[in-house]
Amino acid sequence: MTETAESSDALREAADTMRAVRDRCVWTQQIDHRALVPYLIEESAELIDAVEEGSRAELREELGDLLWQVLFHAEIASRDPDEPFDIDDVARGLTDKMVRRHPHVFGDAVATTPEEVLVHWNAAKAAEKNERTSVLDGVSERMPSLALAQKLIGKAAQVDLPPTPRSLSEERSDETKPAEPRSEAELGDTLLELVATARENGWDAERALRERLRRLEGDIRATEAASRRDEIR
Repeated sequence: MTETAESSDALREAADTMRAVRDRCVWTQQIDHRALVPYLIEESAELIDAVEEGSRAELREELGDLLWQVLFHAEIASRDPDEPFDIDDVARGLTDKMVRRHPHVFGDAVATTPEEVLVHWNAAKAAEKNERTSVLDGVSERMPSLALAQKLIGKAAQVDLPPTPRSLSEERSDETKPAEPRSEAELGDTLLELVATARENGWDAERALRERLRRLEGDIRATEAASRRDEIR
């Protein structure tokens, strides 16, 4: 048996195991997509821990736990009375999408640098999501605040909105500007210092960042609207 066939059989066995659990476990039977969300968040966090500071054995185990969540959602979806789909549908959809987004691998396109790969990826994604009207469409507000901040700053750049950190720093005098971190480790120190400052002042650091991000989202949408008006004229 080839390695590919063995892997396929192992994945099929995992899917069959999930189906049996759904059929015979009374706890599993009463779980729906929404009820699974906390477990998905928890397993994702544990996988991140394994990637960043765990052993190879822990990484393999946590990948399996996250795969179980995918299989669980797919098994629930397969029993939907109106729009059922199963893990095979999920896998086929994923394969089709990855083939489309890698024309330099599966087609005639050429990409010799990571930047060129990204161009092909974004072009394919734009064609797939042509019903979207904003660069913010598809961005989840449930992302952790810092990850969301980094994402939104990138989206702001796509609509030629000035990068937020630079625009903010230009409003401050040299005396009040914070020292520029020179490494990721120093960035971590700076972020921790900011959170400590928030705590000392009784501020909610998470809320402060989210409120600022909502303003940035508004700025992005306003910039997009102004651009559309200019195109109409």
